[in-house]
Amino acid sequence: MAKQTLNQGRRWYVLHTYSGYEDNVANNLKQRIESMDMEDKIFNILIPTEKKIKIKNGKRKVVEERIFPGYVLVEMIVNDDSWYVVRNTPNVTGFIGTGTIPTPISEAEVKALQKRMGVEEPKFKIDVSVGSPVKIIDGPFKNLEGKITSIDEAKGKIKVLVSMFGRETPVELDFLQIKKI
Repeated sequence: MAKQTLNQGRRWYVLHTYSGYEDNVANNLKQRIESMDMEDKIFNILIPTEKKIKIKNGKRKVVEERIFPGYVLVEMIVNDDSWYVVRNTPNVTGFIGTGTIPTPISEAEVKALQKRMGVEEPKFKIDVSVGSPVKIIDGPFKNLEGKITSIDEAKGKIKVLVSMFGRETPVELDFLQIKKI
């Protein structure tokens, strides 16, 4: 068998998978590592995800989204055997690298990803202040404009004074339901 691999010690590599099969690949790979006694060559499997805040039906939901759909990171020592085990895992389409030789990613990239994944509470980017004119972009008051009267940063809520039926009415909204005018 031609030498597929360069011995680079324990490094992180990127696998390309069929999109949507990342968890499936991670589970299959874990089983293969055990059944083929590869624990001393293949150490960690990482599917980079991050938490995002979405508004659905006026409710705030934290969802986990894949940062790189179709990619799985594997920490391993690449040799012909470990390469073969990973490469032949169902739904893996290949390693990222030049030709058949997997190219490790830098430790700095892995650390940056782990840091990004470790953010527990998604943060809001809110660049409005009390008195700012805003447009409501979601919910029952959609398309109305108003002025911010208060901001509760911890809860991600704001109060907006909206003019309805000739009266000023305060409305409580989520940061994600408004945009600055």
